Amino acid sequence: MAAPDTRKARPAEATARRVEELLERLAAHGDPAVARTAEDLVGALMEFYGSGLARMVALLSGRSGSPLEALLDDEVAAGLLVLHDLHPDDLARRVQRALRAADASATEVTVLDPDAGLVRLRQDAASGCGCGAGTARERIEDTLACFAPEIVSVAFDEPEAGDREPVLLQIGSRPPAAGPADTR
Repeated sequence: MAAPDTRKARPAEATARRVEELLERLAAHGDPAVARTAEDLVGALMEFYGSGLARMVALLSGRSGSPLEALLDDEVAAGLLVLHDLHPDDLARRVQRALRAADASATEVTVLDPDAGLVRLRQDAASGCGCGAGTARERIEDTLACFAPEIVSVAFDEPEAGDREPVLLQIGSRPPAAGPADTR
């Protein structure tokens, strides 16, 4: 049986046929575990793209004006656009979008090195007590992974000693049951 001529088929149909051919080739290989793993991979990719497309449809529904901005500001949609080299923004702009999406407006980019995949950030010392700094940094790193996956290293500059917020010292009385400290 001759293979169908995919040159005349629409791109999506040709891709679907190619996936089927590859799955059949893996199934013919003789190892059922390999075939199942390949089918699971295809299913996971379809789920990934399906959720991305559903998100895009939801973001665009009922919008007027410039609907593209809604996609560019969304982690999932932006990630898919970057993955396929369709995102219109350059790296610096996507890093700024990521910082906004991570609610890190008090964070500034001090170094952006596309060749090394590095971004160095400085968080404004006056933006809070620092009690959630680890969580904020994780949120920034996760958001950067969606908007700018070519960034492989995120470094945070520590504030200068004079710029740091003072440590909050809690002073209170001892609980009623507590006696004086044992000095033996």
